[in-house]
Amino acid sequence: MKSAQQAMRRDLPQRPSMHWSTLTLLAGIVLLVFASFASLPLKLHEFFGADAVRTSIEFLRGFAPPELAPAFLQKIAGATFETLAMSAIGTLIAACFGILLGLPASGRFGVAARLLTRSILNVLRSIPELVWASVLLIAAGLGPFAGTLALALHTIGVLGRLFAEAFENCPSLPEETLRTNGAHPVAAFLYSTLPQCSPQMMSYTLYRWENNIRAAAILGVVGAGGLGQMLKYHLSLFQMQQAASVIVAMLLMVGVVDALSYLLRRMMTR
Repeated sequence: MKSAQQAMRRDLPQRPSMHWSTLTLLAGIVLLVFASFASLPLKLHEFFGADAVRTSIEFLRGFAPPELAPAFLQKIAGATFETLAMSAIGTLIAACFGILLGLPASGRFGVAARLLTRSILNVLRSIPELVWASVLLIAAGLGPFAGTLALALHTIGVLGRLFAEAFENCPSLPEETLRTNGAHPVAAFLYSTLPQCSPQMMSYTLYRWENNIRAAAILGVVGAGGLGQMLKYHLSLFQMQQAASVIVAMLLMVGVVDALSYLLRRMMTR
């Protein structure tokens, strides 16, 4: 009995030992965290002081009660629809161009096309949505059009890179089998690689749609329309009750979209 137990213990996978490089990396991260706290002028005693707490409470009291006038709620509904439209159209455009740029970025058209496309994707996603919106407002003017383009350009860089990684990691044997049997390369890709990658690509697209809804709600700060523009307008006039209604609408919108995206992802995984 003891010999059998010893044999079973020998067959169990051994716990990997901690390498010195891993310990060095962890120690460096801990030192960086401590150095960050030590170097930044964090005035925590003032932040949690009695004056700060009293001022914060007085500021939050100005938001109550939220504005619930029917005419104002109708404006919020229109701005909410505008925010959803901006995020949905921007994500749809980004998904289409992400597929087009993800194919050469995955190395299907040679090394030169891969490097060029990945450089373009890096530039697109390295510039935040607010910066894109600030630049596009000069050309497209105030309104949701500039916000939609800003979301699309940034999301093209993100989804293009994710789609390229999905194409690269997808098993190539089914496509190679079809091409060996005489299928056209485009048909082999559409009937083998794309169906395998589509659930993962759809999950990436839904996740970016969630992020774009939050970003679209903020882009209005620079004049790109939607709930963000309403929030900036009422805060600049110190109309706190109206701003509270806009903030509540943002929270409800993000919560509903998160739940809807979760249900869609669950349906795809099944």
